[in-house]
Amino acid sequence: MKIAVLGGGHGCYAAAADLSEAGHEVRLWRRDADALQAVHEAGAITLKDARGAREVPISLATSDIAEALRDAPLIVIPSPAVAQEDIARLMAPHLVDGQVVFLPPGTFGSFVMARLVRQAGGRADVAWAETGTLPYLARKHGVREVNITIRAIHLPTGVYPARMAQAALEVIGQAYPSVHGCGDALSGALMNAGPIIHPPLMVMNAAPLQHFERWDIHNEGTQRSVRDVTDRLDLERIAVREALGYGAPHYPLADHYNNDRWMYGDAHKQLVKSGDWRENINLYSHRYITEDTELGLAFLASAARFAQVDAPIAHGLLAIVGGFLSRDLRQGPRSFEAIGLAGLTQADLTRRLHDGE
Repeated sequence: MKIAVLGGGHGCYAAAADLSEAGHEVRLWRRDADALQAVHEAGAITLKDARGAREVPISLATSDIAEALRDAPLIVIPSPAVAQEDIARLMAPHLVDGQVVFLPPGTFGSFVMARLVRQAGGRADVAWAETGTLPYLARKHGVREVNITIRAIHLPTGVYPARMAQAALEVIGQAYPSVHGCGDALSGALMNAGPIIHPPLMVMNAAPLQHFERWDIHNEGTQRSVRDVTDRLDLERIAVREALGYGAPHYPLADHYNNDRWMYGDAHKQLVKSGDWRENINLYSHRYITEDTELGLAFLASAARFAQVDAPIAHGLLAIVGGFLSRDLRQGPRSFEAIGLAGLTQADLTRRLHDGE
């Protein structure tokens, strides 16, 4: 299958190499042509995992998004949510009926990007899907080298509009057999693990992150008190899902640490062992703040308000991060209030998510 992978981050290079090795015709797009030059010249990405290192040919590496999207039934966007608005506007003139856009994960980007494409004049009948995590725990080790520590074994995925779910999941499943439907796009967004894992780690490790040149938030930074807060925050997420009528499995984050039933299986030990997450994290600009807190956690908190679920941990973490960023994060750009959903009834919201706008 022809697959367009959009973006230049860790997950994008992992997806391009992994999907290409699986036999798909992959077009990797990155707007920064200079940064993409090494892949373009070599025609390959060096993929490393438990099997060792090998060169994986890439069908096309381009900074021309039209060229990347042409005739591609599946478009995979593993880029951070902060890049989704720009990518949506760039995609809009080139999308065609029947294409499927997969956001792993999405931060409700499926809804937001679809709206932006329409506002930019795009009229193609496209399905937008999002899941709870990247299909890979991965880090780039060079300009065209990526290391995959582990691959996801469960990818619960919601589709917008939900009326297109069956066809969309069939297309995505050709690339990612671990995908399974979990309902509409809001259900998919409420599977997102990033806003649950990362904000507590940022807040409760703020001093060592600013003091040490490198700090592993998943090793020394994940102590019992941090886990307790994370577990309580995840219970708030699950309570929101249940209040909105979404059933199990909810993929509780405790499974990430305690057993092999989570999205990556028994991944935490491998993540720590890799050493790839002992890194420098800027508390003011890292995506764990800009994506998972300012967008993702604010989205979750607003969903809790909509569903009338008490969520003191979510709102408390937002207040603390807002304190060191010097702004109020409760009305973030992905909140229900900001995207015009707060005034709907739950029945109206369900219809909109099924039918589309």
